[in-house]
Amino acid sequence: MKYEKEISRRKTFAIISHPDAGKTTLTEKFLLFGGAIQVAGAVKSNKIKKHATSDFMEIERQRGISVATSVMTFEYKGISINLLDTPGHKDFAEDTYRTLTAVDSVILVIDSVNGVEAQTRRLMEVCRMRDTPVIVFINKMDRDGKNRFDLLEEIENELKISLHPMTWPINSGKEFKGVYNLHDKNLRLFTASTKAEDDDEDVYSISNLSDTLLDAKVGERDAAQLREDVELIDGVYGQLNASDYLEGKIAPVFFGSAVNNFGVKEMLDAFIQIAPIPKSRETSTRTVAAEEDKFSGFIFKIHANLDPKHRDRIAFMRVCSGKFERNKYFHHVRLDKDMRFSNPYSFMARSKDVIEDAFAGDVVGLFDTGNFKIGDTLTEGEDFYFVGIPTFSPEIFKELVNKDPMKTKQMEKGISQLTDEGVAQLFTQFGGNKKIIGCVGELQFEVIQYRLLQEYGAACEFRTLPFYKACWLTSKSPEKLADFLRYKQQNSAEDKDANPVYLAQSEWFLNTEINNNPDIVFHFSSEIHK
Repeated sequence: MKYEKEISRRKTFAIISHPDAGKTTLTEKFLLFGGAIQVAGAVKSNKIKKHATSDFMEIERQRGISVATSVMTFEYKGISINLLDTPGHKDFAEDTYRTLTAVDSVILVIDSVNGVEAQTRRLMEVCRMRDTPVIVFINKMDRDGKNRFDLLEEIENELKISLHPMTWPINSGKEFKGVYNLHDKNLRLFTASTKAEDDDEDVYSISNLSDTLLDAKVGERDAAQLREDVELIDGVYGQLNASDYLEGKIAPVFFGSAVNNFGVKEMLDAFIQIAPIPKSRETSTRTVAAEEDKFSGFIFKIHANLDPKHRDRIAFMRVCSGKFERNKYFHHVRLDKDMRFSNPYSFMARSKDVIEDAFAGDVVGLFDTGNFKIGDTLTEGEDFYFVGIPTFSPEIFKELVNKDPMKTKQMEKGISQLTDEGVAQLFTQFGGNKKIIGCVGELQFEVIQYRLLQEYGAACEFRTLPFYKACWLTSKSPEKLADFLRYKQQNSAEDKDANPVYLAQSEWFLNTEINNNPDIVFHFSSEIHK
């Protein structure tokens, strides 16, 4: 329990959203409040637009998936906050799902104009798998969007989560006048482009809504509407039950405009009060408590900058217990060998800093020469691995074709390392050597093709395959599973860990096989370790 003080001041969370909901802007505002950056506006002036593929790769190399923007650590009111940024683009969804395994809570950004979108639903499914506590930030209130009550109803119905408003907007779009803080009983008037240091300007304490100050500040019509709304909200929602939030049953809701830095402070202040500190985690042998003295952690993301020399591959490790120390030997469970790290990194905004130590909740960057794959566990000697790191069925399948037989070794090494990073999933067809790559989006195939050529000198092309979904197979009857794989050889493969996989051509074929094979279980997601 000697690290209890350090753990109690740590909060580790991810910001998730559909593309263009304002996630990156909100991330930047958090960093402004934490003093990690001095100037806002980089997001607005450098908005990534749609480019040709070659331009996109250039952007990828320069800033699109740079290591520094994946994890940001900053201090706010004495709390050490680890913020994990997640790609909004659906083609990088797999990366986002795994990032969610490394956090203790989530802030979900929803665009008030567009409401709940497809990507948002999938992300919330992952949060529900782990009962991750969620705070909802409804963004872009300064634009004409959906009615606020309709929006709350849509979120509850679509995402299957109960909401609890913490702030309430006065109008929206051009008529947007501000938010009333239902918890702190104060009114914040809307001003465009609020600075982080101007956090208490235009804030008025109104503990009783019958106060005439409310009429003076927002006008009689809007004051009357706010009183009516708040009475309804109090009747429906009552007081926030913090334990329901921590169990992932209720999501507090805040309204604002991230681009104008409005409504962000209220959420950040509430976040540091109610968001969970690092929690215990399940392993293959026991539950590991965050307060334990001995170190443990797991790799949830591996990244190499798009660099032909491939020198700066970094493994992102979530510390789960104890104290991680620079230059101390730790046990790599899968490889059964001890390793030490002379330059472990923490990330502050866009710079990397070598650290001496880290505690539960922290995210550390480790230079990797190919020793790590996603899901690997480091300990102080105990043999276990952390569970609950999912792999989801890809949506597009293509055969990897080597265009230069003289470069077969380079191709094998390259595709093995890239799939270790989680760029895509690799399946090998039974009864042959056909390599099948599964991805969430087309963009990933372009990234793989580019990197195989640039980093490994291996030229490849892809042939589209008519598969609809990959299902991992388990059965209590090894004989029936073996028979199924033999009969369905054209549709059978194994993943990188030699787990059997059925590749279904369509939903009809999949349902038929499920009905015809009651002794075999078809899984739509697989954990990295079995």
